[in-house]
Amino acid sequence: MKRILVTGADGLLGSNLVRELLNRGYIVRAFIQPGRTVNTLDGLAIEKFEGDLLSKNSVATALMDCHYMIHAAASTSIWPPRSEVVRKINIEGTQNIAECALEAGIERMVYVGTANSYGFGSKENPGREENSYKAYKYEMDYLDSKLEAHQIVIETVKKGLNAVIVNPTFMIGPFDSKPGSGSMIIALFKKKIMGITKGGRNYIYVKDAAIAVANALTMGRPGQGYILGNANLSYQEAFALMGNTIGVTPPKRKIPDWLVLLIGYLSSVKARITGMQPIISLQVAKIALDDHYFTPRKAIEELKLPQTPLHVAIRESFEWFKENKYV
Repeated sequence: MKRILVTGADGLLGSNLVRELLNRGYIVRAFIQPGRTVNTLDGLAIEKFEGDLLSKNSVATALMDCHYMIHAAASTSIWPPRSEVVRKINIEGTQNIAECALEAGIERMVYVGTANSYGFGSKENPGREENSYKAYKYEMDYLDSKLEAHQIVIETVKKGLNAVIVNPTFMIGPFDSKPGSGSMIIALFKKKIMGITKGGRNYIYVKDAAIAVANALTMGRPGQGYILGNANLSYQEAFALMGNTIGVTPPKRKIPDWLVLLIGYLSSVKARITGMQPIISLQVAKIALDDHYFTPRKAIEELKLPQTPLHVAIRESFEWFKENKYV
């Protein structure tokens, strides 16, 4: 049996991915931050390795006896929007991973990026892998650093690393312990969403993304990126689907653009004064007004990405939140 080192193994994608890999008969070694509680991996027959992405020696040791490498770990912090910590983890950490994978001669590395490293589009002309990066305008180190990490992997492929890049859109499903994307579902259930903005985004069932990531170990072309997505929905459409799926009435009031930006601005000012996380930062407000639509056609064709209806993802996410006392 072949051994795979997985970073970010206890995240939303990682927790589902580890289960997919185990079902396929792989030996999974989970690279875990020292001292981190890993409840989403409880009871699984995996190897755990405590290490630091910023220590090349730590990464090299973790890779010993591994055939494959999946790098899904990242800092997804979006406040403050400019953060050297976020840049260091996402850029230097990926540099260490890519260099160690090359030096170890692993059979293939799969890097988990984000669809936002490509230019987003409209429903009529959705973003694709050939589109240039547009998210510079948000001035967020999370998005900018993920692009730089993406480029690091491509440059390392030119040096001989056999690597494929997968770029998920907005993932929904079980084991969202943070919670991350599922916070929309929780907020809707608790009636904390007062209105909707005009923007939209692409959504995907996290288990479909996990299947495509696992497939990328043996499918896909080295140096290529693949958008992992499914449904392009406006926020009005998304909340309507979520509400219908979990049995609550979705918000119908539309918030004007100027008010969204004002709330974002005032929340950011308050956060800088108090040191507390803003409800919605100015950067997030700007994102909420744009259409972040993508096409997953390339991943469907080359990575056999499934397209499970989104209501399945919403239902599983909500049931997991209920079982784990989030709602």
